[in-house]
Amino acid sequence: MAKKDSNAIATNRKASHDFFIEETYEAGMVLKGTEIKSIRAGRVNLKDAFARISNGEAYVHNMHISPYEQGNQFNHEPTRARKLLLHKSEINKLIGKTQQKGYSLVPLKIYIKNGVAKLLIGLGKGKKKYDKREDLKQKAMKRDVERALKDNY
Repeated sequence: MAKKDSNAIATNRKASHDFFIEETYEAGMVLKGTEIKSIRAGRVNLKDAFARISNGEAYVHNMHISPYEQGNQFNHEPTRARKLLLHKSEINKLIGKTQQKGYSLVPLKIYIKNGVAKLLIGLGKGKKKYDKREDLKQKAMKRDVERALKDNY
């Protein structure tokens, strides 16, 4: 069984199934006070999240951060658009790459680094159905080979 990344709070496991990830970027996020508390508690979901660049700024949409239990009236909206903190050169590069057909920005995982929440986003090209089937075949063959080697020893 694969070892889980120790510092990852949430991962988007569906991303590698639906996209060929070509490049990854680490981005900070502009968060409200109760959002970081919920992230530290692990109450975040990246399943339907996507990133988009508009007006020269990067935003992540549909990332669900559950409301904080002790947040009372200061709680946040769970799926609001959150600004991503990237260098201008990275944003310009991403604008050029996402203009090409089939490319999009996909959130891969969220983690805490030096006390700050970071989001790993990937530049991905969408997979076709036959690509997904091929990946499943490769995965099954690899699993069979490992099982056969394990049985021999």
